[in-house]
Amino acid sequence: MVVITGSDRGKTGEVLRVLRSEMRVLVQGVNMMKRHTRPSPGEPGGIIEKEAPLHISNVAHIDPKDDKATRVGWKTVEGDRKGPLCRRSGRSQSIPRR
Repeated sequence: MVVITGSDRGKTGEVLRVLRSEMRVLVQGVNMMKRHTRPSPGEPGGIIEKEAPLHISNVAHIDPKDDKATRVGWKTVEGDRKGPLCRRSGRSQSIPRR
């Protein structure tokens, strides 16, 4: 996924988690925040950096042909089976389901 708006615009990363009810996604290495934690048994305390969720409208799929942001459509393939299609290049794209 590529971030299309905001302070992290242009950064890319893999989707770690999709929060469907909140319409947000966690993208690896994007929208990093710092969390101050106390020490607990087995874990040291300190400042931990982790990803914060982004709204789904602020990210886009990457077109495998030219590595730019694209929208995804659906095309009927092999009878009644549907498959994803990149709007930018017209090529089929494999979208991982989670």
